[in-house]
Amino acid sequence: MDPGAEITQWLVRWREGDEAALDRLTRLVYAELHRVATGLLRSERAGHTLQPTALVHELYTHLLSGYGAGAVDWQCRGQFFFVAGRLMRQVLVDYARKRSARKRGGGKPAQFEEEALNAPAPDTLEVDVALKRLAREHPRQALVVELRFFGGLTAEETVEAIRASGEEVSLRTVERDWRFSRAWLQNELGAA
Repeated sequence: MDPGAEITQWLVRWREGDEAALDRLTRLVYAELHRVATGLLRSERAGHTLQPTALVHELYTHLLSGYGAGAVDWQCRGQFFFVAGRLMRQVLVDYARKRSARKRGGGKPAQFEEEALNAPAPDTLEVDVALKRLAREHPRQALVVELRFFGGLTAEETVEAIRASGEEVSLRTVERDWRFSRAWLQNELGAA
């Protein structure tokens, strides 16, 4: 069976209330979620204390609390990875906000951090603000970024996920949106 079709099958069974289906689904997608988490954390600042395994576990906590069995009309693998990517992004943004609050004195006293000596990666909060701005101005292009970057989907899988939401889109359009969005974000983040 095609892995994407198998994932979809287990998503549907989970949606229909088969709690054991989540266990099978987890075994099918865990390695790929870990790969996506590793990629997301690679683009974070040096010395980030959140590890890929912890990010995936946080994802599951959020997934189970807000996206339980019948909460989402699961349609396909791409939709699942879109939701997973969006939740991982939210975990990283929440983590960055908490860290920023501590540095401003909102928690423990700020301490000198060795990673501050390293060249800064784009700030997670700045990226989040830029993505929200992109979503206001260019919603489909922002969706492509979420699916490709945060969801770890290929261009073809991105097409499938967007079509599952009811919007008709071609592979060529997704590829063009991806190029546009990367340039737009680079310009926005370079100006920040």
